[in-house]
Amino acid sequence: MDNNSLSVEEILESKRLLKRKKRMLLAFTMPLLIFVFITFISPIATMLYRSVYHPTVSQLIPLSLAELSTWDEAGNQLPNSQALKQFAIELQGLSKERLSGKLAEEVNRLKPGSSSLIKSSARKLKKKSLEELQQSGDTLLLGYSKKWQDINLWRAVKRSGQAFTDSYYLTTFDLKRNPAGEIEQRDTQIYLKLYWKSLKIALIITFLTALLAYPLAYYLANAPSKIANRLMVLVLLPFWTSLLVRTTSWIAILQTNGVVNSTLQALGLIDEPFEMLYTQFATIIAMTHILLPFMILPLYSVMKNIDPSYFRAALSLGARPVPAFIKIYLPMTIPGVSAGALLVFIISIGYYITPAIVGGTEGQMISNIIAFHMQSSNNWELAAALGSLLLALIIALYWVYDRFVGVNNIKLG
Repeated sequence: MDNNSLSVEEILESKRLLKRKKRMLLAFTMPLLIFVFITFISPIATMLYRSVYHPTVSQLIPLSLAELSTWDEAGNQLPNSQALKQFAIELQGLSKERLSGKLAEEVNRLKPGSSSLIKSSARKLKKKSLEELQQSGDTLLLGYSKKWQDINLWRAVKRSGQAFTDSYYLTTFDLKRNPAGEIEQRDTQIYLKLYWKSLKIALIITFLTALLAYPLAYYLANAPSKIANRLMVLVLLPFWTSLLVRTTSWIAILQTNGVVNSTLQALGLIDEPFEMLYTQFATIIAMTHILLPFMILPLYSVMKNIDPSYFRAALSLGARPVPAFIKIYLPMTIPGVSAGALLVFIISIGYYITPAIVGGTEGQMISNIIAFHMQSSNNWELAAALGSLLLALIIALYWVYDRFVGVNNIKLG
């Protein structure tokens, strides 16, 4: 009986020790989990939420939107007089608080040309008394301009007041809603072309880095250790150099009077300099140079662990060098190629600094447009929608990669 009781106590003690170890492990990993949540999960969640949530107009004119909620926008009648009066009153209040420009900016995104109308009307209403607006605000508003009698303008006001909207995602697909609420194509096709161009540039860069990195990684893996270590320092050297310095150096190389054009002209190969800077070509060349180490390192780590006796055995059995390389050596390097390709592609498709400096208008990618909407146009919701679509694109490509190649085959050394 005592032995049994002791064994039970030992079991309970071991369970307590196991729980204590788990708590200690959780305590050690908690700072990392908090860091990942703050710097990775939380920004992505905020971006996804911001892409569909836009309460600006609903906070500026809540009472007017409450009146417009009963208005049938599919018909051909203007909102009732009470809704117009309420809008005039709130527009006057926004003018006094200097917020009418914000309302004009938001409505103008759905109804181009309405910004100046709202601002000018707000200035005129600012001089009116509240009692006057309560009695004849609708008449005053409609009398300022015939544009206030445009039903599409009031549809834009009502739709801009929706706190949750799909309009930004429609814009990313170059779509919009017509006055009847139906989805149709926009007059200008911008964002889909940009996504396709960014995807194409990323694929070209991935192919070029693989083409350049494969023979170099093969040489490093099979060279004597002394030579390989010295050359590996050169591979790692770009990581010790500022990205901005590496990017701006390409301006000196590719500009009209740069190194390339001056050399070609000195050799008599060209009569006039090529236009290479601020083009898609400049973006591809500069980004290939910058991302090349990310392809070399995974390839080298995989090739270094391949037993060279396999290739020698194939040659000793009568195989020719090229078929033996393709059938024996190349398949064993696929994990390194796939890891490098996935790494380079994901980094390049969202790159921002290099296309902005050397790409110009022709070489810009979708990341530059996202930065424009965040820094210049202040359209953070559209920037969030574009970023969310880019995230979905990367996840989809990652799923396709896992489907046909397999994530388990990725090796980084």
